[in-house]
Amino acid sequence: MTGGGKCAICKIAGVLAGIGALNWGLVGVFQFDLIARVLGEMTGATRAVYTLAGIGGLVTLLSIAGCCPCTKKGCETK
Repeated sequence: MTGGGKCAICKIAGVLAGIGALNWGLVGVFQFDLIARVLGEMTGATRAVYTLAGIGGLVTLLSIAGCCPCTKKGCETK
């Protein structure tokens, strides 16, 4: 599988990673944390969104490297 992925897990992971990236972009450029503003400073919901975005980023990196978690083959070398 190449970057972006086609399976549902890879698509969801990409969306989560995108949310995290956009939030970090806002923090870096404007010092504005949208997730914390909407959900509160370090509430359970905020921590859950940060955790899901982190997991999404990890899965996205794995799918880019050809290690789609949806296939039983694992990581394929090409």
